[in-house]
Amino acid sequence: MTRAPHGGPGRISGDGAVVARAPAKVNVHLAVAPLGHDGYHELRTVFLAVSLFDTVTVRPAGELTIDVTGPFAGGRTGPDRVPTDRRNLVWQAAELLADRAGVPAAAAITIDKSIPAAAGLAGGSADAAAALVALDTLWGTHATRGELADLAARLGSDVPFSLLGGVALGSGRGERLSPVLARRPWHWVLGIAGSGLSTPAVYGELDRLRADGRLPSGEELPSPDPVVAALHGGPVDALAAALHNDLQEPAIALRPQLRRALDAATAAGAAGALVSGSGPTVAALAADEDDAVALAAELAGTGQFRTVRAVHGPVPGARLVG
Repeated sequence: MTRAPHGGPGRISGDGAVVARAPAKVNVHLAVAPLGHDGYHELRTVFLAVSLFDTVTVRPAGELTIDVTGPFAGGRTGPDRVPTDRRNLVWQAAELLADRAGVPAAAAITIDKSIPAAAGLAGGSADAAAALVALDTLWGTHATRGELADLAARLGSDVPFSLLGGVALGSGRGERLSPVLARRPWHWVLGIAGSGLSTPAVYGELDRLRADGRLPSGEELPSPDPVVAALHGGPVDALAAALHNDLQEPAIALRPQLRRALDAATAAGAAGALVSGSGPTVAALAADEDDAVALAAELAGTGQFRTVRAVHGPVPGARLVG
């Protein structure tokens, strides 16, 4: 691995801890092609990083361990359970970076989860991206940002964007990124459900609904151009009208109450609303910061969500903090 300066100053505390954080994402456009022969769906998506963050703290240790804390540490079972072994992308990120750099994969890692798992917000990918940045500093591997991006692409389709942040057009499985310019901040309210949805299950339901003729085949993907144009600085109504997610209907088929949640967001004054990614989080677009605060208060009283969060974006990807 090239010994080049990292894209930010190292921050190692007195006890040897390094802290990094990475943001949640909302797919403001998500078009899904039919299932390919390789078992994957090609995507055309527009990612927006928003100000809901997971924090990853790494410390020197004789072996690799993971501890999960925070409001969304998850239960013992179900799709929102956060594993603390090799199934966790953070563990895989640590092993991948250590192998690439030729150092022992040894660290005590704590993930403080404010992004729920299995919520369509790329919380696991955010954790992996933050772990790459923190461990690079802890181990002194001095990876370039490009080298970390290469490792991120090997970990999962959303991990490269969690590292990059901002706004980006994603293709392939979402890992091929082209940055998009957003000339203004966009304000959202995230309505977070009480339990998660399995991403493979939602994709499977999409395939089933298409096979039954209840949804378009996906052979012709809708263009992301209207969303990109709106993000350049168009009015809120333009972005609201352009929001698109091919996974919304299959997510609703698996979780029918999502329809009521979307209706509640619109009735509460959202300019537009959609299911984020594979769900079940509802992302409601607000006109500005004040409207987002008012919308969050309104949605909190509907009883449709476990919790609501007013957020803004774009924000940077995984970064050292402290």
